Order: sequence, then C-alpha cells, then structure tokens
Amino acid sequence: MAVLKPRGTGYPAGFVAAVLARALALPGPCRVFGLTGLQGTGKSTLAAQVAALASERGLRAVVLSIDDVYLDQPERQRLGREVHPLLATRGAPGSHDIALGLATLDALREGRARLPAFDKLADRRLPESAWERVQGVPDLVLFEGWFHKVPPQAEAELARPLNALEREEDPEGIWRRWCNAALPAYAPLWARLDHLLFLRGPGFEVVPDWRWQQEQTLAAANPGRRAMSRSEVERFVQFFERVSRQALATLPGIADETIALDAGRRVLG
Repeated sequence: MAVLKPRGTGYPAGFVAAVLARALALPGPCRVFGLTGLQGTGKSTLAAQVAALASERGLRAVVLSIDDVYLDQPERQRLGREVHPLLATRGAPGSHDIALGLATLDALREGRARLPAFDKLADRRLPESAWERVQGVPDLVLFEGWFHKVPPQAEAELARPLNALEREEDPEGIWRRWCNAALPAYAPLWARLDHLLFLRGPGFEVVPDWRWQQEQTLAAANPGRRAMSRSEVERFVQFFERVSRQALATLPGIADETIALDAGRRVLG
C-alpha cells in the first residue's frame, strides 16, 4: 500500500492537485465540493490548499465551514435552558443555523454572498459587518465539516452511554436523542453538495490528540487569548464521539469517495 507523506503541516501537492481536478470535473459554473472527516483530520488545511492552488490557476475558490454557521451563543444558551444544558456547547448536530448555511450557499451560486464567520475563542458569531463579501460567482466552493451526510442512529443504539460525558451529564439520554433527531434537518444543506469526499482517519481514538494539536495551533495564532487546556479538549471531543463513530461506520457507503488516512494524517492509497 502506497503512503503519501504530508509536506510540512499540509497535504502532499500531488494529492491537493488531484482533489482540485476532481472538483473541477463537476458541472459548473459554481461547483460545491464537500470535504468531511473527524475533528483534526485536516479538512480546513486541505480546503485552504485546494483553494490556493485554484487561485494560482486563475480560478475563484471560496472556503466555507460548517463551523462558520454555528448558532450564536445566546441561541445555544436558550437551548441549554429549555432542552438540556449540554446544548449550550457548540459542535454537535443541532448547534448550527441551517437556514444561514443554505442562504450562504445559494447566495454564492447567485454571485451575491457574504461569508459568515465564527470566533471560536470568544464562542460568538462575528457581526455581519465583519463578514467577507464575495463578488461574483466563484468557480468552486469548498464546504467542509465533520458530519456531512451522517445519518441518525436507531433508537436502540442511543440507550447506552458511550463515554463519561453521556454517563455523568446525560444519563437519561435527552441530549444525545435531541442531537440524533437533529441530523435529518441537515439534509437540505447536504443536498447542495455536488460531491462529497470523506477523509477517514484510523479511528476515534486519534481524535483527542488531533484536536489538541488543532487547539495549540489556534492558541499560537491568537497570542494573549485563552484557548482550551488539554483536559478541556478531552471533555470537548466527547461531545462529538457518538456522531463521529456513526460517521466512521456509515460514510464510506455514502460519500462519493473515501480517502484513508493513518494516525499521522498521511494519505493511504
């Protein structure tokens, strides 16, 4: 089995070029190419690399993340009060503004978009005055996120807690059932994708380390602002574990293509 080693902190140039070629083979004029994978997989890195290569070739590419359309903190706090306290934390299905995501993708295809943005350290959506304006119709939209097209679990699969967060903070299963029931509401958003590439890591066990690396990078880019500690990251990834394991089990049969990665994020092929 061949292994493509990453160059620096990014994906190999040949792999990036191949992803761009697959995206450009889709019908135009504005292709929406989905990139999905578990936390820390390198989706944002790959999307940025593909967009940069497209720009070098004289094409217009835009990167949009599912994280850009999180519900703002006051809306999540309301869910935390009215439904379950864990819903105040961003990340899990149901913590996104799906209507905003749809409106943004549709506006991109119509050439009149402004890109929403979310400040993860402040845990707040940036005001519209700070959103980037996109002039004209882009050739390519790279829409990345960690649970694109993941289907809900069967009710029987939700009964047993699978980690400390669920055992201690959701013993009755209210939160996990609410998140599971929220998954079908994303279907209109996934329907906007022309293609979905799944970056499949070796298993959920690598996610805490990958997410910790991500947090360190975020902290280094924002000196003087507080990022999560290692213990906070360990707890945070538990919010994602159930749907992440469902992604690993189901997305190889759903995505248009699946690319296997090893624990070092090297492309296996």
